[in-house]
Amino acid sequence: MLYKYKGITKEGKSVNGTIEASKEDEAKQKLKAKGIFYKEITPTKEISFKNFSQREMSGPLLSSFAKELSSYLNSGMAILTAIRLIEDQHQKEKKYASFLASLRTMIEEGKSLYHALNSQSVYAMPDFFLQSINVAGQSGKMVPVLIQMGDFFSTQAKIKKQVGNALAYPMFIFIVAIGMVGFLITFVVPKITRIFKDTGQELPPITQFVLSISDFLSSHYITLIVGFIGSIIAFKVAYNYIYPFKKAYDSLVLKIPIIGDLIQNHELGRFSYILSLMLSSGVSYAHAVKLATSTFSNSAFKESFEEASVKVIEGNKLSHALQRGRGTKPKRNFMQALALGEESSEVAQILSNIASLYREENDDRLKLLLSLLEPFMMLFIGGVVGIIVSAMLLPIFSMNLGAKM
Repeated sequence: MLYKYKGITKEGKSVNGTIEASKEDEAKQKLKAKGIFYKEITPTKEISFKNFSQREMSGPLLSSFAKELSSYLNSGMAILTAIRLIEDQHQKEKKYASFLASLRTMIEEGKSLYHALNSQSVYAMPDFFLQSINVAGQSGKMVPVLIQMGDFFSTQAKIKKQVGNALAYPMFIFIVAIGMVGFLITFVVPKITRIFKDTGQELPPITQFVLSISDFLSSHYITLIVGFIGSIIAFKVAYNYIYPFKKAYDSLVLKIPIIGDLIQNHELGRFSYILSLMLSSGVSYAHAVKLATSTFSNSAFKESFEEASVKVIEGNKLSHALQRGRGTKPKRNFMQALALGEESSEVAQILSNIASLYREENDDRLKLLLSLLEPFMMLFIGGVVGIIVSAMLLPIFSMNLGAKM
């Protein structure tokens, strides 16, 4: 991974640049070895062909890999034999078979499963999964960790599928309705209003407003489409490769009513679940916190927990470190539950309960939001169509009244 840094050399000269390292601690050590005292160090991503060509392994595929491997290892097979067997079963899936072949080759060379997964270039792997495999290999708990990882990715895939299925119908209606309204304003309205213009009649304000929109869309629709697509691409590039932009956006999203709560519940619930799994697998508390922190996709949360995890390694409690930190603070009930778990030495059990609570809370909120979304969309679309119809009918009524008078 690439890290940006700003610092001072031993001679007192200000320097900045980038340094390659697998994690932040390694980057700091490399800077110290070069005689650079860093003031600021932030992760970034190097734009390369590999970044664009390498896709992250999907949740269902990760779940399948973890479950199959754990099943074979649990039966007493060696890792190399298990990988060979899985590879034989998936020969028809070219990319997955290539991934398994690269693992087999590196394990045959004497590398561990962790190093093989970390070195292969077919799929991008979640960092917390890699680190979990690393700890499992060192502690001799590979099978239970793989089983738990398989269950986790399976659960995450089910949640994503449920949300996607629930959103499919409203999104279809919305896209069709927007297309229909756009067609009416761009192509139908100008032909109808041309009749009114030819009569020289003064048009009502609402008709003039609709006509101005119609003229604008008719003249610039290609520019608008290209601009819309360009904006999406620019946003994705900025979000993926410009860390300050990513952090600012993630912080802003957390402040949005309802949406922010849903994101917090999802992020904190996932962190709680992974931390609970790691502790149940026998991973030390400090190491488990560091591993679970890598599961955050929201950079504002991730930065706060990364700073707190450093304090935990130094011997502090995570709840105290988060409370005293300067970054984004988690919800109060999470902090209270975490503090209670640390006081009673029942962190794993309490966080497991918190993860279940957040999942149920998000399920209820999503069902409510989706049930309200469809009628809201119908009202919105009906209102837009009503305005267009009114804009077309008002001049006709005016003409009729003028003819009677």
